[in-house]
Amino acid sequence: MTDTAPDAVLDAVSSRPLFRPLAIVAVVICPALVLRFVGIHPTPILGLITYGAAVVAASFVLAWAAEAAQIDVSGGLAVAVLGVIAVLPEYAVDLYYAYTAGHVPSYAQYAAANMTGSNRLLMGLGWPVVVLISMLVARRSTGRKAGALDLDVSNRLEIGFLMIAGVVAFVVPATGRIHIALGVVLLGWFGFYLYKLSRGEVEEPGLVGTAAALGALPDRARRIAVCTLFVLAASVIVTCAKPFAESLIDAGTQLGVDRFLLVQWLAPLSSEAPEFIIATIFAARGKGAFAIATLISSKVNQWSLLVGSLPVAFVLGGGGSSIPLDGRQIEEMVLTAAQTLMGVALILGLRFRRWAAWALLGLFVVQFPIASTEGRVVLSAAYAAVAVIALIVNRRALAPTLLAPFAGRAERHGGHPQRQAEPVPVP
Repeated sequence: MTDTAPDAVLDAVSSRPLFRPLAIVAVVICPALVLRFVGIHPTPILGLITYGAAVVAASFVLAWAAEAAQIDVSGGLAVAVLGVIAVLPEYAVDLYYAYTAGHVPSYAQYAAANMTGSNRLLMGLGWPVVVLISMLVARRSTGRKAGALDLDVSNRLEIGFLMIAGVVAFVVPATGRIHIALGVVLLGWFGFYLYKLSRGEVEEPGLVGTAAALGALPDRARRIAVCTLFVLAASVIVTCAKPFAESLIDAGTQLGVDRFLLVQWLAPLSSEAPEFIIATIFAARGKGAFAIATLISSKVNQWSLLVGSLPVAFVLGGGGSSIPLDGRQIEEMVLTAAQTLMGVALILGLRFRRWAAWALLGLFVVQFPIASTEGRVVLSAAYAAVAVIALIVNRRALAPTLLAPFAGRAERHGGHPQRQAEPVPVP
């Protein structure tokens, strides 16, 4: 190794493939930092735009760094780490709401809104779009209509962790609160998840764009650059999380929009945009299996790390041992958990079929006009009904999936985490 830090890092980052995207995100982030440190309080709408743009820009930096870090981390663990990092902005906003709810009880609704919205957005929009794009790419490359995207057998581990976490999630609406004891259990479940994934081997990832430019750096320069970008981007997100979260609420008041809905959908959409874009790029480049595996891992993170962290933040903020939920929030939790069970049940057989993607996307879209308790109950029942049917169809895969988290990680076909099985053509 002949490169020396920090000179090698500066020389490498100054190259065009890295300098241009990093310069763009710096330009987007700077106004928010100036407002924050100078102490200027913009109007709610301007604050929403400025701080929201900074969070999105920092999210891209995190995603690039996380992808490049896969070179030095075991394959399965890299997918999990990428999933955690990609949704870190969402965590920062949601944990702020939960922490504030500890001494301002009205903020509990926003913590629940952000968490349920991000969960449903990931599975209802992210999963189907990636699968449908993957099958479209497969059709163009083979000339045959693809009826399903085949997952790797090793993905059964993630699906098993998600299924168990999704079932445990029903404890929340059943008790009407998110208790600290449940939080500890879910955090432990996430720790166990990382432990299982860490036992995999380090494998060469397929990087694209800015992440590929980072990955092409010499080992020492790459590791320093990745760590530096992690720290800088995370610092921006932490700095902007509070004003962004407050601007969401105040902008809803100013615009006359339901603040619950604004927090539920706009915040997760902005914070998860980089994750969706990167997954879509992978799918468009024929790496659909890896793209959907990353989104499945993100879903595990949400139901374990995110939900488990909320009562901890609530206690640290001065609250009691559990976050109380009202009727609306309980309904949203039931709807979110039911959607999770449906999504998991549909892929138990390690095949994500075209109709399953359209079903998830369709049920996600139809929820927006629904504003009544009865409507949410009917939609939850629809999710549950499809889940039951899918469980019956895939019943032989149920036991292996539930046992997968405890049975060790299966070998990946071909020894490569991004290997995509050939889609099965539909006559």
